[in-house]
Parts: sequence; structure tokens; C-alpha cells
Amino acid sequence: MKILSIQSAVAHGHVGNSAAVFPLQRIGVEVLPVYTVNFSNHTGYGAWRGPLIPPSDVAEVLTGVEERGVFGQIDAVLSGYQGSEGIGDVIVDAVRRVKAANPAALYACDPVMGNARSGCFVAPAIPALLRERVVPVADIITPNQFELGFLTDTEPLSLESTLESVDAARAMGPRTVLVTSVERPEREEGTLEMLAVDDAGAWIVQTPQLPMKANGSGDVTAALFTAHYLRTRSAAEALARTVSSVFDLLALTLESGQRELQLIEAQEFYAHPRMQFPVAQVR
Repeated sequence: MKILSIQSAVAHGHVGNSAAVFPLQRIGVEVLPVYTVNFSNHTGYGAWRGPLIPPSDVAEVLTGVEERGVFGQIDAVLSGYQGSEGIGDVIVDAVRRVKAANPAALYACDPVMGNARSGCFVAPAIPALLRERVVPVADIITPNQFELGFLTDTEPLSLESTLESVDAARAMGPRTVLVTSVERPEREEGTLEMLAVDDAGAWIVQTPQLPMKANGSGDVTAALFTAHYLRTRSAAEALARTVSSVFDLLALTLESGQRELQLIEAQEFYAHPRMQFPVAQVR
């Protein structure tokens, strides 16, 4: 399996491709990382160094990969945070060319825009770009509950309203939707949920809510879910494996007391998920 992953890179810590690549490799996926920035660290520190890579340079790297005849071997294109409209257009064009070379290839988009606590933190043009040009060409999207509402102009709160928002997102184009950080009022206190929906149905899984915020955990989640879905074509199976691995990664990070994800230390949890959380079908 080969995944073309177009995301940011940092030298210190784990976000973007610096979070996604190793877990994918650890489960046997060949990753072609293409970088959109090359920063010293993620921007959550408030200070960083290094360049934004111009969209034209990102496009050049992609063209070079295409010229090697690799696009026909790509099983999925994966993208995360899109810092500018220009990068979005480059990604959409790459998806078009990959699918022309391999019609079976999927595009998995993590439509990063913000979260319920911080609100929307991307440039004003990005939500419109995602809604109008990017999400409609995606096969898989992995928004959190806040981003799902932002994308669809709805207010997902209860399970029922969240499913309705997912249906609105699926009507935009993607057939498979993973919703992270689901915080429905009727859930058990001290828990957090993930919801996965595809043509076969809808499934939810509940875990303890850990008292932490870890930059890059969404990037790991999107990457693992994409790979597991590619292999199994089962949203339920991909959900179970992804939640198991990511929860144990976060628990290990919390235990370590470190700010950055303990990505390497948690590697056995990607290779051999414990499958400790039951998945319930809700539709």
C-alpha cells in the first residue's frame, strides 16, 4: 500500500507529516511525504523558525514524483492543515492526477479549521476553500465535531444531530466520514467519542477523556484511519483499530509528562492495537 501524504513537517515534535508518517510505516504502509512547510516546531509554541514552502514548489515536487511513474501506484492521497488557498489548489490538482493514473485511489482530507475550545483558527479563506473545492472531491474526511458543524453550517450536538450533519457532509461528496472529539450531552461523564459513517452504516466508540491536549493527535488519527479503511473497507474495523492505537499513544504521552506526542515509544500500539474499546452500531 502506498499513501501520498501532503502535509507540514517539523524538526522537533510531531505534527503533520512528522506525526503521520511513522505510524503508517510501522503498520506496513509505504509513505511518500510531500512537505508544505518545514518548521523548527509546531506553531502552538508561539514561536518557530523555517519556511512556508511556496505552492509552486510543492507542485514541482509532486510533478517530479509523477514523472517517476508513481502516481498509478498510489492507493490514497492524504492531506491535513492547508495554510493557503494555493496549497489547496495544488492538493486538489494532485488528487485529480493520481485518480487519472489509478481510478481506485482514494483522497482522505482532514479539514483542519479549529476546535470547540479555540474556535476557527485558520485564515478566513480556508473554510470556503474546503467547503467549495476540497471536500467535494474527497472520499474520506476526518473532521472533529466542531469542524463538521462549520463545514455543513449545522450544529451537531446530540447523536441524532451529529448524524444529520454527517449526512449533510456526505451529500457534499465524501462517502466516508470520521468525526473525532464527539462530545454529545447525553454521553457518560468523563468520556469522549468517535463516530464513523460510510455506506454500510454508522458506528460509535467511547473512551475515557484524558486531561490533556496533544498537538498532532488528529494527524495520527486521520493517517491510521485512512490506512485501516483502505485495507478493510470497513468503517467499524478502521474505527476500532484507530481509536485503540490513538488512545494508548495519548495515555503514554500523558504518563510521560512530556508536551510532545511519544510517537516512537507508542509504536507497538500501532502495530498491535489492543482493541480495548467496543464499537456500537448506531445506524
